[in-house]
Amino acid sequence: MRKKVTKAIFPVAGLGTRFLPATKSVPKEIMTLVDRPLIQYAIDEARAAGIKEFIFVTSRGKGALEDYFDHAPQLESELRKKGKTDLLDILKSTNMDSGAIAYIRQHKALGLGHAVWCARRLIGDEPFAVILPDDVIAAEKPCLQQMVEAYAETGGNIVAAMDVAPEKASSYGILDIKEDMGAVVSIKGMVEKPAAGTQPSNLAVIGRYILNPQVLNNLNRMKTGAGGEIQLTDAIAQEIEAGRNVYGYRFRGQRFDCGSKAGFLQATVSFGLSREDLREDLARYLREIVAQDLAAE
Repeated sequence: MRKKVTKAIFPVAGLGTRFLPATKSVPKEIMTLVDRPLIQYAIDEARAAGIKEFIFVTSRGKGALEDYFDHAPQLESELRKKGKTDLLDILKSTNMDSGAIAYIRQHKALGLGHAVWCARRLIGDEPFAVILPDDVIAAEKPCLQQMVEAYAETGGNIVAAMDVAPEKASSYGILDIKEDMGAVVSIKGMVEKPAAGTQPSNLAVIGRYILNPQVLNNLNRMKTGAGGEIQLTDAIAQEIEAGRNVYGYRFRGQRFDCGSKAGFLQATVSFGLSREDLREDLARYLREIVAQDLAAE
């Protein structure tokens, strides 16, 4: 019987330099889209997929991230006294049970593959998910939940994938397709950030993975790849070379690259417009902006 996916790794050790000066003192992962930190969107998605154990790979200066998931007795007490039960419920949804969350330090920035490898002892011999909080996905059914359901059918290793414009392929890991079955794609290779015009397809890997523990053994070799870093895609590619199944999964939803300023702003507008309490005012403001731009032309 295939083991269920109940553990997830969240690589959150990055310095967030693209968001300086904010990230000088605030971890990028707790910067907010509307009123929720990026990491909360990732946690909620993991919970919906049945994840029970949450493993954070962190670095120095991430104390505020750890505090975010802790209880806040004084704040909870004040909300309770004032009868603000709606805010109390929101606050409680951010708490993590004791023992459900673990923090591991990545002492050197050696790449995503190295960050995942740092969590190997907590994974053991179980399949596991990897979620990159920078990739926020708006979907009716959360992306990782879609992937877990697909994994129950296929087994193997699964990476979330989406079609990208050819000129942007060099910014992603790109899949070399063996058989296209619609939502699920069997793949025969993966290329990390291929040179312009050399990509085997336009199907790019984004920040959701379901992997077998053998991938961690592949990472033991500490082989550097693109950018001089230890690449997770290289370790997954070794699974293909060994004859083990690797699939791409075309998820249903819209992905926002919140690791970039433009993507973060786009996500903020999109999530704001999806909120009934904000939609009217925000939409009116956006219409006014467009009207002003047209008048200026």
